[in-house]
Amino acid sequence: MTTEHDSKPLVADAGPAAPDCDVAIVGGGMVGASLALALAALPLRVVVIEALPPESDAQPSFDTRTTALSNGSRRVFQGLGIWDEVARSATPIRRIHVSDRGRFGFARLSAEEQGVPALGYVAENRTIGAALWRRLRAAGRTELVSPARVTAIETLDDRVVLEVAAEGAAPRRLSARLAVAADGAQSLVRRESGVEAERWDYEQTAIIANVVTERFHDYTAYERFTPSGPLAMLPIADGRCVVVYTLPPDAARVALEQDDAAFLAGLQERFGWRLGRLTKVGRRVAYPLALTRSEAIEAPRVAIIGNAAQGLHPIAGQGFNLGLRDAATLAEVIAEGLRENPDAGDAEVLRRYVDWRRTDRGALIAFTDGLVRLFGNPFGPVRAARALGLLLFDATPAAKSALARLSLGFAGRLPRLARGLPLVDLPRAAP
Repeated sequence: MTTEHDSKPLVADAGPAAPDCDVAIVGGGMVGASLALALAALPLRVVVIEALPPESDAQPSFDTRTTALSNGSRRVFQGLGIWDEVARSATPIRRIHVSDRGRFGFARLSAEEQGVPALGYVAENRTIGAALWRRLRAAGRTELVSPARVTAIETLDDRVVLEVAAEGAAPRRLSARLAVAADGAQSLVRRESGVEAERWDYEQTAIIANVVTERFHDYTAYERFTPSGPLAMLPIADGRCVVVYTLPPDAARVALEQDDAAFLAGLQERFGWRLGRLTKVGRRVAYPLALTRSEAIEAPRVAIIGNAAQGLHPIAGQGFNLGLRDAATLAEVIAEGLRENPDAGDAEVLRRYVDWRRTDRGALIAFTDGLVRLFGNPFGPVRAARALGLLLFDATPAAKSALARLSLGFAGRLPRLARGLPLVDLPRAAP
């Protein structure tokens, strides 16, 4: 196990002595690293524990996938000081086109109509992860411990104690005022804290790949609903697109085994010809799709964020953006709490986090799940109503504006970072 930054070693909890750190973030992916970088602006000692070496291809923040970033996420990254680096390879989404295969309905949304430069951006995970970790390595009070895993948790009245292990090394104990579960859908921290997660299998598999098209994408994102599942084409660099191709599991296995020509032919049939012929496909990877939702987003001295709190279907491209708002909100309630109490894991801090996230989290989970079920319904009258609904949406400016606001947050008060404001220098609450 390697520890970046010179700082005191992870030692056994020493009774009444001060904890080893204020906040221990378990999981150094894009959401966990974003939280750590936000907290770097505060007078706190933060430790990030990540199971995989950051530059590993197995680390989701450094693999070849892309992420759709909302305008709210762009603002968060600007506040964290990484947006300029991310933007160099990010592709703006200036138009969105939604259609239902085999029906007459469609809907369009444009950045120009909404008075914004872009409706969102498509960025490479590798670029985002590298930018976050580069900034974290320069953060004076932040310690990065990787590769290492948390194997057990003990919660005491004034701290949480984590057992941290690496291959070939004796377990070590780290005590913190607050532990943050940012370790994914199968979060050990969440489970060890006594919080269960519900899971609904969509019985769908997403195949993700880069494709080359005959026509330039013109910065348009396509969402096409088909009987086999939704299909998204997102614009990326060099005129290519990344496709998120949803199929039933058996059909997905067949598609993965096909040669490139057969795969492209099936994709072309479902997507259509708006981008001309699909001429080339890159490496294909597949992910089973399910809705996971943590039964709570806190436990005593534990906060739960990102995929550890909820995992969404990619139909609306909002899973990461929701998780990033988790991180921005948690950072803000910790910052607010420091005015009166140096304890980052105080129950009042966690209560404020839960209350603040309730509306946005609940509404977006319901919205995404509702889209999957609505557009997955094969019943004829439902499909006809969908088509009519898309046409009505396309003709209603107010509805378009409401959907465009999704790029900032679904509902409720936005954290300061997502509004383009700094985390620190918060206005004092009225007496």
